[in-house]
Amino acid sequence: MIRPATPDDVPAIIDMIRGLAEYEKALDKVETTADQLREALFGPSPAVFCHIATDDEGVAGFAVWFVSYSTWLGRHGIYLEDLYVHPDRRGGGHGKRLLAELARICVERGYGRFEWAVLDWNTPTIDFYRSIGAEPLDEWIGHRLTGSALQRLAATAQEPRA
Repeated sequence: MIRPATPDDVPAIIDMIRGLAEYEKALDKVETTADQLREALFGPSPAVFCHIATDDEGVAGFAVWFVSYSTWLGRHGIYLEDLYVHPDRRGGGHGKRLLAELARICVERGYGRFEWAVLDWNTPTIDFYRSIGAEPLDEWIGHRLTGSALQRLAATAQEPRA
């Protein structure tokens, strides 16, 4: 079963975020707390959403996503931030059902695209995405500002113009 997350799911979501980070060899990068996640998902103005996959054993996986916008299409879309299924539950269709639910939301709302990123070394996941018809965006290179680089650039916003 696929369903929207509830506040009671926060501990399981945090656990899966850590599981995903460990799989991606980046557990030391996880800073998210249960309080931060609860506020982001269930606060007064949520801008991020989560769906949960469950089975007879309980929570099997999750998808965290947010609404994006394409200026070229002139329509919103969904950006999938994280998709994770517990290792012992993989192969049971949970990941595909989570993706199908987000695709259904896109179609129902008239959104123009459903996008995500995957690490280039994650061949099993890349193969899975291709099996459902997803196409890699080889010509696009993701970029990110964090930490001190983000702070330095933000500080220039108030600098006087010449």
